[in-house]
Amino acid sequence: MTHQQAPRYTAVAIGLHWLVFALVLAAWALGLTMVDLPLARQKLELYSWHRWIGVTVFLLALPRLAWRALHPAPPPPAAMPAWERRAAAAAHALLYVLMLATPVSGWLFSSASGVTVVCLGLLPLPDPAGRNEALAEFAKPIHVLLNAALFLTACLHAAAALKHHFVDRDAVLARMVPFIKGAPSGIAKE
Repeated sequence: MTHQQAPRYTAVAIGLHWLVFALVLAAWALGLTMVDLPLARQKLELYSWHRWIGVTVFLLALPRLAWRALHPAPPPPAAMPAWERRAAAAAHALLYVLMLATPVSGWLFSSASGVTVVCLGLLPLPDPAGRNEALAEFAKPIHVLLNAALFLTACLHAAAALKHHFVDRDAVLARMVPFIKGAPSGIAKE
C-alpha cells in the first residue's frame, strides 16, 4: 500500500486537531508569560485571554470526542507492534482527559480565587466554588500539574508521530498532516 492510498483522518478531525493544538500552545505560552508580570492591566488581560482559551479548548474537546466516536481513527499500520498500539491509545485517551480536566481545574482555581471567568468578555460562567482561599491554594498546583502533563503528553505524541514518519517510514503522520502525502520514502513498509 502506498502512502497516497493510506486512510486519513477526516478534514473535520484534522481541523479540530490543529485548532486545539494552536489554542493549547497559546494558553501554555500565556500561562508561562503572565505569572511573572507585575500586577497591571496587561497581566489581567493576559489572564483573561488564558481563561478564554481554556474555555474554548474545553468546548472544542467535546465535539472532538463526538466526532471521534462517529468517525473512528484510521487503522494503525499492520506492522505496528501491539505495545505501540496500546501506548498510542493510552496517550490519545490521556490527551482527551487532559483537554477536559485542565480547563476545569483552571475554572475551579479562578472561582476559588474570587475571579469569575467571563468567556470572550461576554458570557460569565457560573462560579462552581465561590471564593475559598484554601481551595484556591489546593487548585493552583493541580492546574499547573495538569498543564505540565498536557504539555508533556503532547510532546510525547508529537515525538511518536515524527518517529513513525522518519524512523518507521509509515503513514501515521501523513494521516493527520494535510500537506504530507506520505513518508520520506514514498512507500509504506506495510
